[in-house]
Amino acid sequence: MRCPFCDSTNTKVVDSRQVDSETSIRRRRECLSCKRRFTTYEKYENNPLIVIKKNQEREAYDRNKILNGMVRSCYKRKVPMEDLEKATKEIEIDINHLNLKEVPSSLIGEIIMEKLKEIDKVAYVRFASVYKEFQDVSSFYDEIEKIK
Repeated sequence: MRCPFCDSTNTKVVDSRQVDSETSIRRRRECLSCKRRFTTYEKYENNPLIVIKKNQEREAYDRNKILNGMVRSCYKRKVPMEDLEKATKEIEIDINHLNLKEVPSSLIGEIIMEKLKEIDKVAYVRFASVYKEFQDVSSFYDEIEKIK
């Protein structure tokens, strides 16, 4: 890092703290040449994730779609919003750990269903009924038997 006062590249980090956004780090640095201190902010570069939909269209990943889908599945269920937000964050982490630039929506759906199964079984069946496009009542029964 170049010192803004003397233009030296000989600096050291004195203190580091995570900034509120969880994606930035604030660093206090000291120039070893002129001994002055300055602050820098570092932010990781986030490459956009592309979702491949069932019809093969591609669109940018949107975490709100995951959260909204889970909220709809939990309609009139006593599931705290904090649990859904936590699950959304965990799903995002799982997706990022795949190290893919393009992720099929089917894979995201499977991850969501696993999280919902842990949170609320009724919400899981509701989500599965839309995700798996249940055609009749027997599909519901089959899915319920799987989670019993």
